[in-house]
Amino acid sequence: MLLKQALHKLKKLKGVTIEEILSKFNSNINEFKINKGGIGQMLLLYLGLPLDSKLTDFEDGELKTNKTDKKGESKESIFIMQISKIIDELICETPKDFYSSNLFKKIKNVVIVGVCKDNADPNKWFFTYCYNFSHIKNKKLYKQFEFDYKSICTQLKAYISNSKEGFIHTSNGDHIQIRSKDSKPYHPIYSKLMKKNISNKNHAFYFLAKFTKHLKELQ
Repeated sequence: MLLKQALHKLKKLKGVTIEEILSKFNSNINEFKINKGGIGQMLLLYLGLPLDSKLTDFEDGELKTNKTDKKGESKESIFIMQISKIIDELICETPKDFYSSNLFKKIKNVVIVGVCKDNADPNKWFFTYCYNFSHIKNKKLYKQFEFDYKSICTQLKAYISNSKEGFIHTSNGDHIQIRSKDSKPYHPIYSKLMKKNISNKNHAFYFLAKFTKHLKELQ
């Protein structure tokens, strides 16, 4: 499925509750609304897409969800992808070009759906917004992503060279960051290039929470 085929349906979700979505399914998928990534899984099923391990959810893009308040203001950063498998592409002398990177492949065409989870009853959670951005429509935005990517790569290398333990730490751009994402037992990141662990836990790319304010202006 192409992202544009799903976009019309996703835009109609504003104000719709989880209970209303679940009522449209024949099978019982209540477990999907409880997990951290459960809303995204539920939306993929709602769109008729499989839950698989492909790099992107759509043939040409990615679906992300974002926890918001009732007004649609973001309450947390938005996970993009883990970095453990690509760490050496980021910290080598000449990092992989942004437009050839897995990060770009992951975010070249994105739809983000906001969901308010303030109610104690997950059935009463409701969708607050649907924003779409792509490298085709938003050239200036992707130039900033490229700048963020290069800056983050520089920060990571500086941490490895200068921090006491030689580990990477949270590295920020204007819209994107890398920070830790892991749970016990932790998974250190090993660099073949450095021939050592360069973190004591896994890390990932995220969109910063404030990024959605910028997206609202672009719609």
